[in-house]
Amino acid sequence: MRRRSLALLPLLLPALAVVEIVVFIAVVHAIGGLWAILLGVAASLTGLVLLRREGMKGWRRFQAAAVEGRPPGREVSHSLVGLLGSLLLAVPGFVSSVAGLLLLLPPGRQLARHQMERYAERRVGGAAASDLFGARHVRVHPGDPIVVIDEEPVSSSPRPRTPAAAIEGEVIEGEVMR
Repeated sequence: MRRRSLALLPLLLPALAVVEIVVFIAVVHAIGGLWAILLGVAASLTGLVLLRREGMKGWRRFQAAAVEGRPPGREVSHSLVGLLGSLLLAVPGFVSSVAGLLLLLPPGRQLARHQMERYAERRVGGAAASDLFGARHVRVHPGDPIVVIDEEPVSSSPRPRTPAAAIEGEVIEGEVMR
């Protein structure tokens, strides 16, 4: 999947440039040339200011998590989404600015952070992801207890077999939620 998306990058960048030009022309026709340029410059300057602020805030959150001894993954992913949104806002163009604004607003930021954490979990595995992002939440489904019956199969091998560990205590069925 990754190779395929990288192979499409040379096609997507010129297509994005064409879309940005078409949208800019539409905005020029709607509000005028001077206002369109001022709006683009204002968005870029705002993106640059937010880029610096998000970077500093992310670094402080990472340091605070490290000092407190908690996993820094949530802070890092939250900051990375904010940095990406700021970077998109700083890039000249109305389409990239709108995408950056969507990543900077809380609903878009939470959605993107959640997707980033899921992607990281798939790439590095569950154990490493729990080290990065903290413990997972578990949704519990109450039900009947599970009974384990340990029967020794008849075996022709001469070595003695150790009995399987029995499940003791209360067993709760559930699923791991992120």
